Amino acid sequence: MAAGQVFTEKGLEASVADVARAAGVGMGTLYRRFASKEALIEALVSDVLEQTIAMAREAAERPEGTGLEHFLQASCSYQAEHLGCLPKLWSTDHPLIATARTLIDDLVADAQAHGRVRDDLTSTDISLVLWSMRGVLETTGANAPDAWRRHLDIVVAGMRPAAEALAHRPVSQQQIDRILARRDPSTTASREGAR
Repeated sequence: MAAGQVFTEKGLEASVADVARAAGVGMGTLYRRFASKEALIEALVSDVLEQTIAMAREAAERPEGTGLEHFLQASCSYQAEHLGCLPKLWSTDHPLIATARTLIDDLVADAQAHGRVRDDLTSTDISLVLWSMRGVLETTGANAPDAWRRHLDIVVAGMRPAAEALAHRPVSQQQIDRILARRDPSTTASREGAR
């Protein structure tokens, strides 16, 4: 999708005209397909989430509890290729998020059952890992495009089983939901409009 390329290069501040130009279509054609820039971004986010779900399903087929690590590698690589939509992706309450969460829960449970990760690892820990990867990807960008790989290696090493319990409790799913609600610009705008 041309929009993905444009938003990767210019961020979500890119104009609809930039997207139309990259797609080789007129503004009218673009607006017939997408009523607004927000609709275009939502379609892009849906596509990224659908790809994430497909990666999680494929990872679930991996043997010996290796699916979680495979999913993290695949999804971080995908994020690296779609930097422009990351700000919106990690601040949405899109309906596909629930499907992705369920699949990630299953990957964590399978990895734990096979002794690949610590027993106190939670799916919200994985959410935070993915958020942290966004920071690494956005910070290193074109200067060190593969820096995320070592960071993920270190994170995965920290997930390995250990004799000592972690000193701090995980973030709850309710806290994650509140964080997402506060970061979603459409949620913020609707709250401010209600004042």
